[in-house]
Amino acid sequence: MERKSYDVIVCGGGTSGTAAAVAAARGGAKTLLIERNGALGGQMNVSGPPGFSYANLFNGYDEQVIAGFAEEMHSRLLKEGHAYKHDLNLYRTHSGYTFSYVDPDWWGLEIFEVMTENKVDLLLHTLVVDVQKNGDAVNGVIVENANGRLVIEAKVVIDCTGEGDIAVRAGCDYELLPREECEPQTVCFTMGGVDWDKMIDYIHENPDQILYSGPDEGQCGDYPKRSLEEHYEIMRNITNIMDYGDLRGFYKIMDEALKNGDWHEYSGVGFFLMPREGGEIQAHMQHSSQVPNCWSCDAWDLTRAEVECRHQIIIALKFFRKYMPGFENAYLVRTGVELRLREGRRIMCDYKITGKDVVEGRRFDDCIGKNQFAAGAVHVANNQTIEVRSGEALGKPPKGGTNDIPYRCMVPLKVENMLVAGKHVSTDRAAYMRFLMQTVVTGQAAGVAAGLCVKHGVSPREIEQETYVKEMQEILRQQGAILDGVH
Repeated sequence: MERKSYDVIVCGGGTSGTAAAVAAARGGAKTLLIERNGALGGQMNVSGPPGFSYANLFNGYDEQVIAGFAEEMHSRLLKEGHAYKHDLNLYRTHSGYTFSYVDPDWWGLEIFEVMTENKVDLLLHTLVVDVQKNGDAVNGVIVENANGRLVIEAKVVIDCTGEGDIAVRAGCDYELLPREECEPQTVCFTMGGVDWDKMIDYIHENPDQILYSGPDEGQCGDYPKRSLEEHYEIMRNITNIMDYGDLRGFYKIMDEALKNGDWHEYSGVGFFLMPREGGEIQAHMQHSSQVPNCWSCDAWDLTRAEVECRHQIIIALKFFRKYMPGFENAYLVRTGVELRLREGRRIMCDYKITGKDVVEGRRFDDCIGKNQFAAGAVHVANNQTIEVRSGEALGKPPKGGTNDIPYRCMVPLKVENMLVAGKHVSTDRAAYMRFLMQTVVTGQAAGVAAGLCVKHGVSPREIEQETYVKEMQEILRQQGAILDGVH
């Protein structure tokens, strides 16, 4: 077999993998990013975008708590007219649920420019099928592509596959829920040609039909929760559809469609928004197809879900045109290329973040970033879309602030020279960090840590030592990451 060698290999070119590769390269490491598709971006533009691209960058105190590589890409696209400003309008203020939307397809183009500028080597259309080890230490990966089989050696390997595929092959411990308890997987789609004036008129007349997403009691900093009537009055005064951020609910419309057999039983009704060139706004549906009982690590399950999701999308497209105000002449613009996988393995590492850590707003000496997303709520394949699992810690950090993300949640137990980043970092189910902005935070930190491993000739586990942690944190701050100074 042909053999090549790098300092750092990143497996998976999604939102965590791209952030990791850039950070490692900026640290002076000779870096290779391997991706099974021909496109980079993962849940941003291949299986997505999710509604959260970007969202939740601000907490309930309206402080920006996630920046770094996420902010860098948002600012870059905003400058070129391919993003929408951070929107802390009156409707969203103090909610901790804000939107900083980007055009996902332009993100997918610009990320290649960023890779070139930072001298990250790419190997696309390539599947990592195994690792090479010496005892407990990973020292390379085995890949297959059109050329055949190839061994690529590395000092550090970062698993950013989203499902922990490479970490499992390396022998890492993991947790995986039974199929029937996993969140449903989904395929997204986008519609253009919407008459937004009609939709805004409907909202003004029916604010109670939209799911409440304003400030919640105890989760909006030191500000009081507004009354429902105050909230509705704010909704009635909005004239720019983007200021709503997302719109979910439409309860009476959904009930009528269900009665007529024009909607399916696997999700509620709603959509996010997508800014496009020339000021066009499109409707993006992330929850309109959902398939339960599907393991992200079982190709038979995934195939079944791909088929069923597209069947549900056909139902949804017909529904939106028939029932939703302003969608009478709307048309399909794009569908996700593949499933967006909401839940799968979580790799067990030197620290396991818990739902309790989130709701208590816990701080860590080895903090590599912030999280302000709530613990405990999950997607379900029914018309409620989201519910709370009994017995799990639930809620946001205190007053809608933040909890720290510790470096140790990325260092796998029992295996050396490996890091994990993205949605399979070490958490319990309640604290699961699958959202796009969280994956960018851990990806960037893993890349910085890998660069330090190469620089100092140490392993990722040795980076847990105080001296290296402080150096890693200083580099992250220099790259714009937010580690402190916020609630």
